[in-house]
Amino acid sequence: MDSAADLALATVRTVADLRRIVARWRQGGKTVALVPTMGALHEGHLSLMQLARQHCDRVVATIFVNPQQFAPHEDFGAYPRQEARDAALLAGEGVDLLYAPLVTEMYPEGFSTTVSVAGVSEGLCGTFRPQMFPGVATVVTKLLLQAGPDAAIFGEKDYQQLQVIRRLVRDLDIPVRIIGGPTVREADGLAMSSRNAYLTPAERAVANRLYAILCRVADAAQAGTPPAAEALATARESLLAAGFRSVDYIELRDAETLAPLDRLDRP
Repeated sequence: MDSAADLALATVRTVADLRRIVARWRQGGKTVALVPTMGALHEGHLSLMQLARQHCDRVVATIFVNPQQFAPHEDFGAYPRQEARDAALLAGEGVDLLYAPLVTEMYPEGFSTTVSVAGVSEGLCGTFRPQMFPGVATVVTKLLLQAGPDAAIFGEKDYQQLQVIRRLVRDLDIPVRIIGGPTVREADGLAMSSRNAYLTPAERAVANRLYAILCRVADAAQAGTPPAAEALATARESLLAAGFRSVDYIELRDAETLAPLDRLDRP
């Protein structure tokens, strides 16, 4: 069994230290993958670390609860922070370095730049959390420029976020490959998420219906009967009947542009 010392993970908190280590790896001819997270890690995050290892020689994980993507009424203060536990999990996956900067390192006094991505950030989650995507785009741009990785890994669970990141990398000519990792689910189909811890037992009992109903509407869209609009309306009704208090959206979208579709004629 590995001792605690064996599993200790090197951790840096400044851009200068991060760049110094990455530069040393590059001098040795190593490729580098970056896996940004907000911590509170679960098996979904760990699958991204495994994917990163498949693509690059060295893996840098980040833990940073980004204040810029939380609206004042959201859960920035309550978001789970458990760095010691997370670091042990990352070490167990063979991650080479943890970058866990303070807010003052990421956003020093006088910081005044925001990265906004039009198009793919609009609608869907962008309607209900308008602060999130500019905050995500800004912090991800900074992380990519700070680490200069060959590849960066993000989960497909947050699909609109993944498309926002792909677009900003393309538009800003940032030399990095963005790789999406498949959603990891609980045995009953619920997508793993750090925020699942907020669910009450009653909410958790019905939460898995989301995936079942999404699969049903996807099958209906694939078959083309009933029409997509009817299938989506039925899905919304099914979610409410299953015990969801409200449904922000359930839509059929183009996989790359996120443009609305009325029938499934492309990915």
